[in-house]
Amino acid sequence: MARKPRIEFEGAVYHIMSRGDRCEQIVEDDTDCTRFMECVEEVCGKTGWRMHAFCLLGNHYHALCETPEANLVAGMKWLQGTYTQRFNARHQRRGHVFQGRYKALLVDAESEGYFGTVSTYIHLNPARAGLIRREDGQLRDYPWSSYPLYLKRQAQRPQWLATERVLGDIGIDRDDWRGRREYATYLEGRKLELWTRVGRKELEREWKSIRRGWYLGSDEFRDRLQNRLEGMLKRHRRDSYDGEAVRYHNETGALHLLERGLEALGIRQADLHALPKNERRKAILAWLIRKNTTMSSEWISRQLDMGHISNVTNYIRDVEKAKDKFTRQLRARFA
Repeated sequence: MARKPRIEFEGAVYHIMSRGDRCEQIVEDDTDCTRFMECVEEVCGKTGWRMHAFCLLGNHYHALCETPEANLVAGMKWLQGTYTQRFNARHQRRGHVFQGRYKALLVDAESEGYFGTVSTYIHLNPARAGLIRREDGQLRDYPWSSYPLYLKRQAQRPQWLATERVLGDIGIDRDDWRGRREYATYLEGRKLELWTRVGRKELEREWKSIRRGWYLGSDEFRDRLQNRLEGMLKRHRRDSYDGEAVRYHNETGALHLLERGLEALGIRQADLHALPKNERRKAILAWLIRKNTTMSSEWISRQLDMGHISNVTNYIRDVEKAKDKFTRQLRARFA
């Protein structure tokens, strides 16, 4: 079964989110929460990970994690596997604790704004989940988040928690009592925004890419990820991977291929609509894209204006079987 690729490299930053199996609880009480955080501390010690933000809730958790070494997969296997063993032993259960594959959204660590956006999303989770009372509740009162640790002196925080990049990304350049007070003012203010209709709508718009995308960052960051993905796909069977990153990669490659094919055949993109749906050069382009990418017949038909998707399959088959000199020459040109 095809799976989403895990892009790993030294210094990669991820927004990690994992839910309980069948959306069930991954922690039953404070003892479970403590044991989960012990596993986080251990995995950071084993892998060298740096946690910039985290929040543990009843049936899922979030983390903004940096991997100085390219070891996300190995670390996550240890973290979730070890916690599962300890949870099941304590509660005398068997089976999975976590649901399928965890989400690991790649975050642009070199551009401004992304650390602040993701960490705010993570730290506001208790308020979003209704675990903080609107009347007098404060985010610092929720103990299973890194936010209360941000408000402590550096000597009182665990060594695996890094705060400087998050603080710096929202414009706080000092980690003293003034900086901690500034961060508290900032985050409690965002919490109040969350509790207004207009503010929540704005925050949800800001967080849309965190929930639905495969990366969070600039176009340059996306292109660098695509280059890394290309190397992965060359080393493994392309059809063994799936997911938005691969689909984006495939479509980008198909568009480049189409552009080169149009240029070689002397056709402008704007002229495709005027050509007959079964025009031989169109069929050659369809054959070229199908041969070198995994794009669907629907996508090919839409790009080349070839009508019903069944036409695409028939036209490609005709190109493959054709013996006339013109088609054979074009086919050889793109072989």
